[in-house]
Amino acid sequence: MIVGKVIGNVWATRKEDGLSGMKLMVVRRLDACTNEELDSLVAVDFIGAGIGDRVLVTTGSSARNAGSISDAPVDATIVGIIDEVEVQEGM
Repeated sequence: MIVGKVIGNVWATRKEDGLSGMKLMVVRRLDACTNEELDSLVAVDFIGAGIGDRVLVTTGSSARNAGSISDAPVDATIVGIIDEVEVQEGM
């Protein structure tokens, strides 16, 4: 899974039929230890994340299973909103 921060929305008037009705969010990956911002990706959101939320994102076939959307061309899905991350230093 990926730890990230929602930084925006994606609106697409024309898209693959399997994506109809799906909320698309831009997520910036975060390093879980340093909070360094990394690359970004677009993820489907079924749980109601908003801009500024730290989220968990799953990718690949698990992304399609998370939303029961096996027929849609989805490679990333937001599966959780993070309350807190605790990392032990030196591990």
